[in-house]
Amino acid sequence: MESFPASLVLAGAGKMGGAMLRAWLDRGLPPGAISVMDPEPSEAIAKLATDSSFTLNPPTTTAPQVLVLAIKPQALDEAASLAALAGPKTLVISILAGKTIANIRARLPDAGAIVRAMPNLPAAVGRGVAGLAAEPGASTAQRAMAESLMAATGAVVFVDDERLIDAVTAISGSGPAYVFYLAECLAEAGAALGLPAEVAARLARATVEGAGELLFQSRGQTPAQLRESVTSRGGTTAAALEVLTGEDGLAPLIARAARAALRRAEALSG
Repeated sequence: MESFPASLVLAGAGKMGGAMLRAWLDRGLPPGAISVMDPEPSEAIAKLATDSSFTLNPPTTTAPQVLVLAIKPQALDEAASLAALAGPKTLVISILAGKTIANIRARLPDAGAIVRAMPNLPAAVGRGVAGLAAEPGASTAQRAMAESLMAATGAVVFVDDERLIDAVTAISGSGPAYVFYLAECLAEAGAALGLPAEVAARLARATVEGAGELLFQSRGQTPAQLRESVTSRGGTTAAALEVLTGEDGLAPLIARAARAALRRAEALSG
């Protein structure tokens, strides 16, 4: 990590909170700088606390340099103790879906600055991507700190308008589920063509894994260029893509799905 906070409190160590915690430790954040607050930590987190020597559920703690909110969104109203942890010099990073910066500011009025982040599930394997939006008063150093912490789990993209976080949610936040569903659909299509279900599932999974890795490693090429590179004129892939790129094909379907996710994100934010 480019910079370490002198002190960090992680509120919530579930799937995403735990993934970020492991990434920070792996990147060299000193365990002594970390306190984790979770009323019901998993066995894995409890063991990690023992092995790594960070503090788990301290009886008291002072306002840290960074407070990361990874609790369930509905728990924010119940977590009155968090207000004491958000002091004038505290950077608050929230990954709470549907909770705007204004929502958080109302509950943590003394916080120095607030950054809202939307990571996604591949953060658990260091291949995530997070969209960030900073409160107007956040300093360059605070933005850099938020970026450094979130970059431990993958790529980071800042958006200028917080309202765009809902669009980030619709694309990358929910996006892994779309890809997983594509693998399901490929497997079902293979079985319908006569392949044994197990074989179809293995082929579908390996295809999605391999295509994703190729996309990752081919940074100089766009997805469209990669698609064109495996599409021979008049071949089998071209025949399939004629269906997928048709008027009722994949592009309008994904657009409708993303709009549905956006509307739901907006409703949750309201």
